[in-house]
Amino acid sequence: MEDGTPHDHSDWDEVVLAARERARPRQALMVERYGLSGDVQYHWSLDDARITWSRRGKAFLTGRLTMIGSVSLPQQTWLWAWANESLPSAVLGDIEQVRRFGETNGFPVLPWPGFDYDPELVAEARMVAASVLDAEGLWADSTDDAQLHFAIHDLKPVAEAP
Repeated sequence: MEDGTPHDHSDWDEVVLAARERARPRQALMVERYGLSGDVQYHWSLDDARITWSRRGKAFLTGRLTMIGSVSLPQQTWLWAWANESLPSAVLGDIEQVRRFGETNGFPVLPWPGFDYDPELVAEARMVAASVLDAEGLWADSTDDAQLHFAIHDLKPVAEAP
């Protein structure tokens, strides 16, 4: 899946480091501020690009999702959401910005439709995507044969019904 395009690894390393430094405190703040640990359940939908967290059956937080990409566990490959024709348009959000950022800056991993699965490269790609998309946080979920990776935006507490 790689096209062999050379790129400046030191520039990529700098972008990844900056994205990590941005993502870690945002992720920690999101989890702490909204209580997203412990006995929390969640439900997400690709069709309307939403995620909702609940506790003891009561929804307390909702947000908008942008699918970043997915890992096929049987094939051991990563596929960017922008290259996945089976996804509803709502969940793609502004993911094209990530591809364009890669093209503009000569970071081939971002405009490649996919690549062989490497956990570190997937982590780097997720964090850079979150930075480019100015996400509030990252979320991942797994099925038997796939890992799904999302950026989270527009978090809002769910109003209590009167």
